[in-house]
Amino acid sequence: MATMTHDITGFHHVGIVNRDLDSMAARYRAFGFTLSPRSRHLLSERPGAPLTAGCTANMCVLFGDSYIELLGIVDEFGADPWHTKQMVEQFEGLRILSLDTHDAAATDARLGAAGLATSGVLELERPVDTEDGPATLRARSVHVDPRTTAEGYIGASQHLTREYVRQPRYLSHPNGAHGLASILVVAEDAQMDAIIQRYRDILGTAAETAGPATVLERGSARIETAVAAAPDGPVRRALLGVVRRRSPRAAVSG
Repeated sequence: MATMTHDITGFHHVGIVNRDLDSMAARYRAFGFTLSPRSRHLLSERPGAPLTAGCTANMCVLFGDSYIELLGIVDEFGADPWHTKQMVEQFEGLRILSLDTHDAAATDARLGAAGLATSGVLELERPVDTEDGPATLRARSVHVDPRTTAEGYIGASQHLTREYVRQPRYLSHPNGAHGLASILVVAEDAQMDAIIQRYRDILGTAAETAGPATVLERGSARIETAVAAAPDGPVRRALLGVVRRRSPRAAVSG
């Protein structure tokens, strides 16, 4: 159970990475999602460094309290301070989980105290379209060292202009989705203890058993972990049942 004093409050966003942003956007529109307009990133490479134009742009499925980021490489020769090209070269798909924090500096300090290597607090800006005209979305992020998180790029982000992800015209989706229900992490049995401990440290919470899954919750964020099983095995059937029961909330697994 979250408290007002804890830095993590829920999900900030998940990121799906692809070289072809336009094709990915067309696919998600076909799934019944409303997308925000394309927006190019300005990023800092290290704490205190100036913002530079990155090689990426995004379009987002906005839910108000969280969102799905469709992240694409739009300039192969552009700067890549957040190593998105490396992400794509490894594989495309669901690669990013960012938790919502009200204080990125406090999150960075807490993760460091738990023994997790981080990027430090980084700055992000990108232009957004609002009903009052162009504006600039601003945020701060901290990333756990991706060499220690094989499942993806994990971290936390702090909105500085939260109102720009709560624009009513982008929050209604034809498919009825209205939020992120949970993140499911599936791994081999030999890796699972380390993964669970890592998310205990990241969320600052205890783990609980829920059927075939181990569940960690902090605020509105729910992370489920399960051991990989055969395609027709009982673990897969049980987990599919969990996902179906949560519809129409967007359930993202990776």
